Amino acid sequence: MSQVAAALQRVRERIDAAAGRAGRDPAGITLVAVSKSHPPAVIREAMAAGQRDFGENRVQEAAAKYKELGTEVRWHFVGRLQRNKVKDLVGWVDLIHSVDRQELAAEIGIRASAAGAPQEVLAEVNVSGNPGRGGVREEDLGPLLEAAATVEGIRVTGLMAMAPVVSSPEGARPYFRRVARLRDQAATRFPQLDIHHLSMGMSQDYEIAVEEGATLVRVGEAIFGHRSGRVRAEERVVGDVDSASNVRGR
Repeated sequence: MSQVAAALQRVRERIDAAAGRAGRDPAGITLVAVSKSHPPAVIREAMAAGQRDFGENRVQEAAAKYKELGTEVRWHFVGRLQRNKVKDLVGWVDLIHSVDRQELAAEIGIRASAAGAPQEVLAEVNVSGNPGRGGVREEDLGPLLEAAATVEGIRVTGLMAMAPVVSSPEGARPYFRRVARLRDQAATRFPQLDIHHLSMGMSQDYEIAVEEGATLVRVGEAIFGHRSGRVRAEERVVGDVDSASNVRGR
């Protein structure tokens, strides 16, 4: 068994145990292996161990990996997203976790409509209070969702958040509870949206996130080890994905 396969097994076992403690079905929790800065060969190791959902946070790196691996896996974009990079994601990425402003939602809708298929997204909310973190403020979440509900071409299916840096995993619990409460409130307020997902929890706190209701956990270092740096220049895509004939389904 490879080191990646062994690490995946440990993470899955801990997810199952956390789900058991919370009285949840582990089948309702998706492990997103955050493969940023790791090459396609390492992703293939994880695929051989049964992993199918992978997260990236740099658009060009993500697109380069898609060019090589295509639809063999489900792709999640988990980083901060600029409007001018949307064109390089929409059409092939399965889920964008980090929509935090109305202008970004509108741009995604335009690109998705042009691609001919709706784009699934999550609204990112900043519960840490750290202005350096991505995400909309809690008081601005309602207006963001209200605006997104009118955008043709996107499907908002939940919320994403990161807990602040804390001294122990347990310290993240109140933040995850707050996100779960915001998700439940949003689902009630916007029944026209299919809000059910909670993307929260990373290598240091994913077990607490599962106990508090996460449906998507984003785990990188606990699976792949320390990041090895950016992928090599020759692995990066040049230009947009559509011009490279890499849009999903084409």
